Amino acid sequence: MMRFKLVCFLLTILAAVGCAATFKHRPLDEVNFLERAQTKSQGNMRVTAAVLSAEETEQVFGFALYKKGIQPVWLQVENNETEPTWFLPFGLDPDYFPPLEVAYPYHRTLQPEYNRQIDMYFQQQAMGLYIAPGGIRSGFIFTNLDLGTKVFNVDLVGENNVPKTFTFFIEVPGLVADHRLIDFERLYAADQILTYDEAGIKSALENMPCCATNEDGSEQRVPINLVLVGDGDDLLRVLIRSGWNETAAGIQASSQQKISADIPRAFRYKSVPRLYYYGRPQDGSFRDARSSGFGRTVLRLWLSPMRLEGALVWVGLVNREATQQGRAIKNQKHDLDEVRNFFTQDLWYAQGIKKFGHVKGAGASSISQPKKVAGGIDYLTDGYRVVLWISQKSIALDEVVAVDWEVPPER
Repeated sequence: MMRFKLVCFLLTILAAVGCAATFKHRPLDEVNFLERAQTKSQGNMRVTAAVLSAEETEQVFGFALYKKGIQPVWLQVENNETEPTWFLPFGLDPDYFPPLEVAYPYHRTLQPEYNRQIDMYFQQQAMGLYIAPGGIRSGFIFTNLDLGTKVFNVDLVGENNVPKTFTFFIEVPGLVADHRLIDFERLYAADQILTYDEAGIKSALENMPCCATNEDGSEQRVPINLVLVGDGDDLLRVLIRSGWNETAAGIQASSQQKISADIPRAFRYKSVPRLYYYGRPQDGSFRDARSSGFGRTVLRLWLSPMRLEGALVWVGLVNREATQQGRAIKNQKHDLDEVRNFFTQDLWYAQGIKKFGHVKGAGASSISQPKKVAGGIDYLTDGYRVVLWISQKSIALDEVVAVDWEVPPER
């Protein structure tokens, strides 16, 4: 009887193996991700790039790669030179995933043919490194997941060892960032715009209301401790290049729950609680999160009605979140100057600022006499605001200009 059961068991396994499922996916030309592709050229080289959404990834590859923190980037390189060139995927993502490493977790026990199909498909779809003279090559690089706007470089090197770098900023469907819902062109009427020169803006910034508030303005919250001067797109690119994450709009509650359940380190993209300035909640929120989730830094920005010699002026506050693993931390002191200085260094090292200066702001509070805001949070500050001029092009560290305004006291 035992032998009979064993034979039946083995026959069942053999039947399952013999009837192994076929790996299913949709052809590339049936998925519309190329509608969002961007193309850039340098000399005789032309690069086209697109980033697949979570849904498109599952259609093209048959699996929910986003749940494992993997995001496919599609590239096409046209080499119209007379010499070969090589694509360097390390420049796109130094921690990119080899195709067989991506495929392996989806292997099935005792189904070698099915596993072979997966391996072959992922290998065939991968972007190669060599592009022949006059040739065109396309394929996917499996990168680490970024929601919202994804920034990356495509580096090509020819036989002369002179690299060509193509930089892409591509908005990926899925996350509705809060700043995407703001019509910045209509925030202010023409007669509300206030134009200043450099001397006039200093006085205006020093006389701004000190702090963000609750919704009805009855409670002061955290002081405004930074000012950014520059175009909105340039600012967004510098922030993302520095590692700041866009955050979900507050109306995306159901979407946030899905994000939290489905992807690694989802806390990076959760909506930021509202604070109010100019009578409205922040126009944009960003989070610079440590991998542990502790000590996350939050940036809130408002477009002001001020203009500095035609440039947009953004006011904001940057501080640490008073939560750990989603729970409020009681009786915590926040050093706003440390966070302000961190933010300045962050954009400086990202080569995203061309000038900086300081102006007086909300007034000082010391560690022995900190100011208290709602929620039981104490903060200390020297009371100064940093002003950063955003640069469209990269600025070397030693080329950044210090404006001769105020000097915060040394600690």
